[in-house]
Formats: sequence, C-alpha cells, structure tokens
Amino acid sequence: MKRLIFLLLLIVTACAPLASNSDPKTGPVILASTTFLADIAQNAAGDRVHVDSLLPIGVDPHAYQASPSDVAKITESTVLIVNGLEYEHFLEALLENAGGERMLIEASSGLSPREDAEMEHGVDPHMWLDPNRVVTYVENIRDGLIATDPEGADVYKSNAEAYVAQLNDLDAWIVQRVNTVPVEKRLLVTNHEAFGYFAERYGFTIIGTVIPGMSTEAAPSAQQMAALTDQIRSTGALAIFLGEAENPALAQQIADETGVKVVADLYLESLTDGAPAATYIDMMKHNVSRIVDALK
Repeated sequence: MKRLIFLLLLIVTACAPLASNSDPKTGPVILASTTFLADIAQNAAGDRVHVDSLLPIGVDPHAYQASPSDVAKITESTVLIVNGLEYEHFLEALLENAGGERMLIEASSGLSPREDAEMEHGVDPHMWLDPNRVVTYVENIRDGLIATDPEGADVYKSNAEAYVAQLNDLDAWIVQRVNTVPVEKRLLVTNHEAFGYFAERYGFTIIGTVIPGMSTEAAPSAQQMAALTDQIRSTGALAIFLGEAENPALAQQIADETGVKVVADLYLESLTDGAPAATYIDMMKHNVSRIVDALK
C-alpha cells in the first residue's frame, strides 16, 4: 500500500504544471534526491540553472530521517529529480506533506532492472554504478530540463552531449583498470546488494553480501553469516567491500574469521566535500581504484 501511495504521488507531481515554483530572476528551482544525482544533473544543466541536493553529503539514503526543512525544499522546487526503482523511500512522507507543483524526473526511466534481483529481493536501484546506464540518466534529465525550460534546449542538449562523452571515457578507463585484475580474482563480497550492475558490466562475480537485500538497514541471520564465511573460504575471495557510511562491524567479524581484507572507504550513495569523490566521475574512479588495488 505504501508503494502504491508513493507511485500515485509521483504521478501527481510529474503531471503538475511548473509555473508556480519558478523564480522569475533565477529560473526553475531544481532539486535532486541525492548528491550524485545532483552532480549528474548539474552537468546537464551547466551554468543555466543550479541543481541542489535534498540529502546532504555523507548521508546514507537507506537510513535517512527527513526533517521539516526537507518539506520546505520540495515545496519550493520546480523540478524534483529522483533515481526511481523504489530507491527514495524517504521521500514518501515528504511528498505527502509538500505543497506546490513540480515536474518529476525519474532518472532511471526506460532502463530494465536486474531480473534476478527483482525476483528474489525486489528491484535493484543501484544502476548509477554502471556509467553506461548513467547515459540514460543524463538523457532523461536533459529532456526534463528542456520541458521545464524550453528556451534553454540548445544549452541542455550541448551540455548533455559533452557529459555523455565524459561518461564514455569513464567506462573505457574502468575497463582498462579492471583488465589488470585476472578474471579468477574478480570476486566481490559487499556489505549489501549494490554492485549487481557494476559486476555485470565489468566482469566481476558477486560471491555474497554481508547484509541481505538492497538496503543497509537489513540484518543477516547467524546462518547467513556462516554461509557467507564458507563461501569466502571456498572461493578464495580476497576482500569485503563497504560503503564509507556503512557499519563495518559485521564485515570485520567475517574478515577476522576468514583472513580477508575489509575495504571500507567506497562511496556508493553520496559524494564527498572535496576529494576523493567530489563528483560522480571522481566517485567511480575512486571506487574502482580501491577495488582493483585490493584484488590484484
């Protein structure tokens, strides 16, 4: 029922007119759900409009507790950019309480989620960890910005084209880096199920996850912990990979039993204030470098 209500709210906001929340001096007010989406959108927007992030830097969206100021931000927005695929559960209550009218841009629209994740654990929303899929994000954001601000169409098209070229370069860079790791060593153990699209694109095998499911808020059973420990030992996996905002306690417990490394400084859901993940592209390069270095 909550999911149905959320979808209905998104439909209402997506169909709403835009004029009421546009500032005649600064243009439309663009809001993205997360910092990495804000950066991706800003590359499409360029200097024409500013894109703000609803969530602050360093926050795990899975555990985020919304504040009254978030309602005000959404109320004032002309455009709200979300990842989609049930990622932004924290927005449900905010959209119920927000006034105003806005366009909703679902960045992942048109992309197909991983079928195995959908059947077993729900839809996997972490598509942004494959830069090729982010190309579609950029195209959806570009089209939404043009619908909001038709006079800026040429600017948005040019910016999006330039950024897509950067994403293609990023993909080629990742392939080059990953190719330095022997195929038999491309084994990923992660904290939660976030690396499915990344693994598919770059030839990794996911051995298992410390926390079952797509959210960092879930909790494994003793049997699941024991099974993962056995899987790590039998496959020869070398490391457990965590996002910087995730609790490393369970991963460290498994690492102590198996002798593998814990790499706990990946940035999966948020950018950083400056290095090492000031932009989406920086975030991906940092993560890939840490993964490759741990598996060589």
